[in-house]
Amino acid sequence: MRIDDETDCCLEGRGEPVAAEATAAVTSAETARTMRDLRSTTRPEGSLASVRLALVSDQHGNDVAFRTVVEDLGRIGVDEVVCLGDVVQGGVEPAETLERLRVLGCETVLGNADAFLLEVPEDSPEPVTERQLEVREWTLSQLSPAQVEQIRTFAPVVRPQTDSGALLLFHGSPSSYDDVLLPELGDEALAPFLGHDADLLAGGHTHLQWSRRIEDGLYVNPGSVGISCDRHADPLVLRPLAEWALVTVENGTVGVEFRQVPYSADDVRSAAAASGRPYADEWAAQWA
Repeated sequence: MRIDDETDCCLEGRGEPVAAEATAAVTSAETARTMRDLRSTTRPEGSLASVRLALVSDQHGNDVAFRTVVEDLGRIGVDEVVCLGDVVQGGVEPAETLERLRVLGCETVLGNADAFLLEVPEDSPEPVTERQLEVREWTLSQLSPAQVEQIRTFAPVVRPQTDSGALLLFHGSPSSYDDVLLPELGDEALAPFLGHDADLLAGGHTHLQWSRRIEDGLYVNPGSVGISCDRHADPLVLRPLAEWALVTVENGTVGVEFRQVPYSADDVRSAAAASGRPYADEWAAQWA
């Protein structure tokens, strides 16, 4: 997802390079401990009659929020985690966010903001501004070559293999990471989501937690880990709530629990101040 230049937390961000190596080791250790806790609370491997699937999406380089979600995963326990894309671009901790994702070891979908980092689109449905291009260059300057290659491994869609039901996971729609589905849109918006014979269809992109039935399946959007906001507020204010969804699939029956985990806006502002990112003050000031 992209929003306007004043609040473009999805594609903006630039500053002097930060030394991410020192924090990467801490990020790896924290996430590894959480994953050990997660695995200790889940059922034995091979038991697939029921699957507890964590859906995370749209971190946008907000590692303060992502760390909070990973800790929540460890507390409640899940069988599998899938990331629905837009991992890095926009925030002040791109390298840390990617490292946490790497240690988490989950399959990841390619989002439009991820693809923007790899190549500037010539036919984007949203205008690309000079400010966004500046941010892109800064973000890339923070990443190691291995981390850029990590982004290249992100898949257009993910289809987890379970005995519990057919799952189809994507960013915008199964056809395009740019497609948008919102509650107020008409039936024409459903076209890319039809005919897939899935018990669960899940995508991110719009930063809105919601679900609805599509044919015989349940569509779920887990919201945004890093950029949660009240769509009806004017002016837009970002909330220090890290959003994700816990989906349970059992014999073709799908249930969803939307979770919103508080984190410290002060920690976000501190990370911004230390990052050297251009427009860091504007970016950090958006949090309530």
